[in-house]
Amino acid sequence: MPVHDHPWQENRVSSEVAMSPVKSEFRRIGIVGLGYVGLSLAVAMARKGLEVHGVDVSADVVSALAAGAPHLYEPGVAEILAEEIGNRIHVGSTLPQGDLDAVIICVSTPVDEETGEPVLANLAAAARDVARACTADTLVVIRSTVPIGACREVVLPVLQRAWGRAQLVMAPERTVQGRAMRELAELPQVVGGLDHASRDRGLELFAALGTRLVPVSSLETAELVKLANNCHLDVTYSFGNEIALLTDRLGLDPLEVLHATNTDYPRAPIAKPGYVGGGCLSKDPYILMSSARGVGRTLGLIGAARALNEELPVHVADRVVDLMREAEIKTLLVLGWAYKGTPPTDDIRGTPIAAMTAAFSQAGLRVLGHDPLVRPQTIRDLGGEPVDMAAGFAQADAVLVITDHPEYRALDVGALLKDSEVRLVFDSWRVLDADPIVGSGIRYCGLGYAAEVGA
Repeated sequence: MPVHDHPWQENRVSSEVAMSPVKSEFRRIGIVGLGYVGLSLAVAMARKGLEVHGVDVSADVVSALAAGAPHLYEPGVAEILAEEIGNRIHVGSTLPQGDLDAVIICVSTPVDEETGEPVLANLAAAARDVARACTADTLVVIRSTVPIGACREVVLPVLQRAWGRAQLVMAPERTVQGRAMRELAELPQVVGGLDHASRDRGLELFAALGTRLVPVSSLETAELVKLANNCHLDVTYSFGNEIALLTDRLGLDPLEVLHATNTDYPRAPIAKPGYVGGGCLSKDPYILMSSARGVGRTLGLIGAARALNEELPVHVADRVVDLMREAEIKTLLVLGWAYKGTPPTDDIRGTPIAAMTAAFSQAGLRVLGHDPLVRPQTIRDLGGEPVDMAAGFAQADAVLVITDHPEYRALDVGALLKDSEVRLVFDSWRVLDADPIVGSGIRYCGLGYAAEVGA
């Protein structure tokens, strides 16, 4: 079957705005919410010469940032924060009154664990805070991921009641943790406005980042862009996971299948099987499905993909428990407690281990935990005993690798296994050197794969 480009691809460049440096009206910017999204944006804008006033509801976050110490890991953030705090970056619990040129809302928008419906209390509270501190001349930008229509239905009424009119923009965040600073300088910024005047001001604001701008026709279009990006990724990743769950039954190697499938084949490559989590992919499908239900549409493909990706860590946990029960062993070392390892992050939102611990606890396993970036107390909170690498291998009789962190790729696993009691290694991403493992008679497994012992 011939492959055709989508018609819009021929003209897509014409809808983008390539911005050269211009004199901007924007000088003082407020950012509400200093998590991964808000903090990385704050330091990026400060580095471009803007005066940034960041606020957060967490006193601990404000205190840490005021001391120049970021509460999260994102390459490049700590260095810029240390240089700019008290200079171009100011943090507090409330916005300064009255004279901000723009305020960017970067608060979390979780989904209810029982219903899957988006919870917009943080967004509404942020809108009220902006309405109290600012004026109708302040451009209000929503950066948070929201259901389609939320900017118009949740934020706009609050601003209009306070000011009589408002300038409102949706400019979705689309960076990846671990590469946020680079991608803020490289990724096109999508900007949709309440009206042309709002959108034009939004384009001028984000021109400060020095990247391409993609204006779209409405708030709702911009809202859907972010959801479409992430739900497409979730669906894409689920296909590789579907193949792995099948090869698990067939006794085949999913990586061999995918390598042969993708090699020099000029079509869309199939993704390597792996866990799909994080603050976006674990919730954005639910947000989009909720929006679709509101207009009488069921998104079956997106729902099935999310269900499959959520099944994967539970499947692995059950598989590990069964293998450990067969071997009559009880101590499991888990490597990787963040939701991903490449690029490295300390973010535990949507982490696979959270879905696994119930099975481990029910089986009576002792769970040791290691992660290069996640704090020991966080590992304890998630049900593990923090250990260093050497102590973990010395005490464990099974190892589960959850993330593909560069540190794990570089392990001298043969040396770590020497004189250890480890009898099982489940290497989810297949990042370890399998030869010394199977050569020592240790059972070696991965997603959809089990090597022959001693092979």
